[in-house]
Amino acid sequence: MDFTLDDDQRAVADLAAEVLDREVTADRPGGAEHRDEPAWDEPVWRALAKAGLLALTLPPELDGDGLGMLETALVLTEVGRAAAPVPALSALALGVLPVGRLGTPEQRATLLPPVAAGEALLTAALHEPSAPLPTRPVTTATPGTAGWTLTGTVTTVPFAAAAERILVPATGPDGAAVFLVDPRAAGVTVVPAPGAAGAAVRLDRADAEPLGRPDRADAVAVLHRHALAGAAALGAGALAGALDLTTRHVAERHQFGRPLAAFQAVAQQVADVYVAARTLRLAALSAAWRLSTGADPDSDLEVAAYWLAEEAPRALATCHHLHGGLGVDVTYPLHRHYTTVKDLTRCVGGAAHRLDRLGERVAG
Repeated sequence: MDFTLDDDQRAVADLAAEVLDREVTADRPGGAEHRDEPAWDEPVWRALAKAGLLALTLPPELDGDGLGMLETALVLTEVGRAAAPVPALSALALGVLPVGRLGTPEQRATLLPPVAAGEALLTAALHEPSAPLPTRPVTTATPGTAGWTLTGTVTTVPFAAAAERILVPATGPDGAAVFLVDPRAAGVTVVPAPGAAGAAVRLDRADAEPLGRPDRADAVAVLHRHALAGAAALGAGALAGALDLTTRHVAERHQFGRPLAAFQAVAQQVADVYVAARTLRLAALSAAWRLSTGADPDSDLEVAAYWLAEEAPRALATCHHLHGGLGVDVTYPLHRHYTTVKDLTRCVGGAAHRLDRLGERVAG
């Protein structure tokens, strides 16, 4: 496998980095405290849309570039590196890519162009209470004469109230499938969860529309794969950005007449963070590459998700330690990287869950 980016992929990454470097500022919304409804930097989001970075995976007939998960992962990595407060993971990995893979032509034409233009959001419900990323959800889908209805509770749904549609896995007569739910519809209650990366959503016979065919056996797996690949890419960028901040700080900060970087103990800790960051980057890139090429991505996704949940928070703690008090200053961007990694750990289900899933895969 050769993960060297081609010219088009390098152009995507460079353009994303350029836009974010120009647009992201220190006094943007989304500070240290969580809010009932997450805020995002709308000028940055519009700039990404104007640059065409939200339309990369749309088919050409919808004025997109027809690209895939790998190019989206490159954008997400740069968003994480800049710790930009934008709903890129929700809109792209939880929305555009699954709808592009599973949706009907009418659903794609209706839902995708507004997201690419930065005018609408999509998101997905990955978890149920005490059940991260269930393959057979407890949430039930019931067909009727007027359409489908969903009943159940899903948790940690990012940008639930602001989304145009929520992709909700549910179990119906033909097995698990993915459904589209309007968060403003009757029977849908969005319950903000302060301190968590998303809201709970209660569904009481809520109207829903199947995403594509309701009998497609791999629909939930498709959603979960894109979610894990996107989270790993965003987390790899967030950790790389924190490492950049830390290396600059220890090079410029002096104690006892010497830069902190000159002390062996500091250099060893920075080296540990570097190893964690590079390993996560490789795992995320490998998973995105396999998903883009149609190869079986599940083993690579399990490794990337485990490394994200287990090693990235520990590496961010080291970065905070090496910054001293500056690391927890809300006017300094390191806390944004830490918050991103903490939220992504919840997104993938936590380290223990990921280790269990990885063990199951290794054991066959």
